[in-house]
Amino acid sequence: MEISTADLYDELGESVQSVSTQFQNLGGKKMFSGRVRTVKCYHDNVVLKSVLSTPGDGAVLVVDGGGSLDRALMGDMIAEIALTNNWSGVIIYGAIRDRAVLATLPLGVKALGSNPRKSAKEGAGEVDVPVAIGGIIFSPGAMVHADEDGILVLEQAP
Repeated sequence: MEISTADLYDELGESVQSVSTQFQNLGGKKMFSGRVRTVKCYHDNVVLKSVLSTPGDGAVLVVDGGGSLDRALMGDMIAEIALTNNWSGVIIYGAIRDRAVLATLPLGVKALGSNPRKSAKEGAGEVDVPVAIGGIIFSPGAMVHADEDGILVLEQAP
């Protein structure tokens, strides 16, 4: 059963962390949750694509793109890969592209904005390392809940 982030916060209070950074809802699925997996990359989406090409088992990929809006880290083709591999959603501290198509896909997508400029392809990045976004540490294995109101992080599922 899905529960809104506001209701979840009311239920659990200060035991959950609320992300202060204001993300845009850009996917067709507005409410999503799952175990956290992480990628840390800057202007380069090779590692991001590699992780989303593996079975997601309903997880949410949290991507620390350094907050850059200079290059898109994900577009429609990578989003399709995520769907094929059963990822619940992707939260990108950076930009996406193909936002009109992403809005039609049943994938949760939150990002800071969009830019048609594609990413670099050098393969730089780290996987499953703690990443800090909006004053919150996203640790691999934590639980994340996202909807139109924002993003909550729990160390354990409620």
